[in-house]
Amino acid sequence: MLDKFKDECGVVAIYAHPEAETLAYLGLHALQHRGQESAGIASSDGVNIRVHKAMGLVADIFTEEVLAKMRGTLAIGHTRYSTAGDSVLMNAQPIMARSHKGNIALAHNGNLVNALEIRTRLESHGSIFSTNSDTEVIVHLMAQSREHTLPEAIADALRQVEGAFSLVMVTPDRILAARDPRGFRPLAMGRIAATGSGRQDTIVFASETCAFDLIGARYEREVKPGELVVVGPEGVSSNFYAPAEQQSACIFEHVYFSRPDSLVFGRPVEISREQLGRALAREAPADADIVVPVPDSGVSAAMGYAAESGIPFRFGLIRNHYVGRTFIEPQQHVRDFGVKLKLNPVRSVLQGKRVVLIDDSIVRGTTSRKIMRMIRQAGATEVHMRISCPPTISPCFYGVDTPSKRQLIAANKSVEEIREYIGADSLAYLSVDGLKQACGEGEKTGYCTACYTGKYPTDWVDVEEIQPASAKSD
Repeated sequence: MLDKFKDECGVVAIYAHPEAETLAYLGLHALQHRGQESAGIASSDGVNIRVHKAMGLVADIFTEEVLAKMRGTLAIGHTRYSTAGDSVLMNAQPIMARSHKGNIALAHNGNLVNALEIRTRLESHGSIFSTNSDTEVIVHLMAQSREHTLPEAIADALRQVEGAFSLVMVTPDRILAARDPRGFRPLAMGRIAATGSGRQDTIVFASETCAFDLIGARYEREVKPGELVVVGPEGVSSNFYAPAEQQSACIFEHVYFSRPDSLVFGRPVEISREQLGRALAREAPADADIVVPVPDSGVSAAMGYAAESGIPFRFGLIRNHYVGRTFIEPQQHVRDFGVKLKLNPVRSVLQGKRVVLIDDSIVRGTTSRKIMRMIRQAGATEVHMRISCPPTISPCFYGVDTPSKRQLIAANKSVEEIREYIGADSLAYLSVDGLKQACGEGEKTGYCTACYTGKYPTDWVDVEEIQPASAKSD
């Protein structure tokens, strides 16, 4: 109902804990914002791997009865929003594979840009796929590898795929974790200190550190680009299956996707978002009475804008967090009903005020237009919209579900045309340089900004998707 990019996926892994499946479940709870279509857990008791996955939310899928049947000391988990493959149960993860190299289950956050090419080649040689998810390509490459051990086969498979992937994998007695050589998607490593004599520390992995906070793990470091970490009875080992390339961490993790209480790419998300707002206030000041965020994703940037500008911060829009997947719409038409289900203006805050409205992005512009109308109806005299990132002009091919170029309003309209369409008194975006500086580029990481610049880090992208609508044929 809100015009936002769809969250990608979240992964978690637990090694050496008597309730590994329960910790994986809790970790997925913390990562639920990264995908709400399906979820799954694969656990091992040291001999057998059990997998349970279903469509829906984590809390609805994993009851006490389900988790009791999955008791193990190793586990991985996945919560999914489909970026490649249909939103159906057969594409839910983790994916289980059995081969002569051993049994393994894996979960993937990202998108493989050469998956179709590899799949076509594999099918021509007799491979049979059971899903249409790009993740299954990795499974087949592992099974066909001529390497003798499973870790070597995994490394061999990963050297053949291109794009974005943060992977967690479980065998009967090991957890493995890997990131692509450009480090597009986040993957953190942590530890739970052993509490009894004879027990070993629990090693954990997750897309975001907010999962560590819930299960009592201490953040240690990021899995490095091009790194394969293996955790087993002999301890933790690290190997680089491929040399790291120019780092291209997804900057939208800091703009929108990640929870503000997480460390992502080694940097606090909350700090980045506050700095985005401060930079926006310096680049695009406004003569106004109050700063109002579009909740929840605009809150931190709005606080930064207010602090930098000296304009008071107020909650002029309240979000309803309890909107389910389905609802009964009144038979008599109610204008902007979908947005009103989630957002409601506070008339006492907005009445007679000149408002700076802060949001993290404008995708199609439809929701911004409706929110603008609601704020004016609540009595605001002026509404100046400020966006804490640059105009989004290109789709993402690295694990984010973005509309095609023809659907992105900033790819087809000027800033002034967008302002007129959404009905704002003024509209301004943060610059690309301001974005990079606010997110600390060069301090610990380099960022991918392809959705704002159209310059992609990989050679292969879907040309059909990045062409303007006028250049496409029917």
